[in-house]
Amino acid sequence: MACAVKATPASHTVPRSNTSTTIQTIGVHLIRYGLVLVVAWIGAMKFTAYEANGIQPLVANSPFMGWVYHVLSIQALSNILGLVEIAIAMMIALRPLSAAMAAIGSGAAVVMFLTTLSFLVSAPGREPSLGGFPALSVVPGQFLVKDLVLLGAALWSLGEALQQLQRGRQ
Repeated sequence: MACAVKATPASHTVPRSNTSTTIQTIGVHLIRYGLVLVVAWIGAMKFTAYEANGIQPLVANSPFMGWVYHVLSIQALSNILGLVEIAIAMMIALRPLSAAMAAIGSGAAVVMFLTTLSFLVSAPGREPSLGGFPALSVVPGQFLVKDLVLLGAALWSLGEALQQLQRGRQ
């Protein structure tokens, strides 16, 4: 028994390789420059009192960063973090000009996101009324969990830049 296969007119088909390549290229640019936009925007926000006060409980309760407020004011630390985040974003954005600069910025972003994700276990604001894991309070849980995706984007960006550097040496 033979199966009939309906033919699709050539005018209605799009070559799969061109479509998938285009989609992948768009995705790559969205990952890289979406990461740049988010990091730069968050960095710029650090210069406001609103953001400085917003991160204060996260930093103060961190076993890695809690000591910093003994040395710097809330706003001074926030300003420094803002400068660092904007520098990271700029380095990643420079990828078309310098794979090495993008690798440095991406590596710094990886460290930054690992640090912010550590706040999930040390910060106040867990919501016990939601029944525990996997319930996440709005702050810090839902606010910080996005950093897992941003960490993935930073790792991808780092790997891509390092591959380009490796190809350049060969």
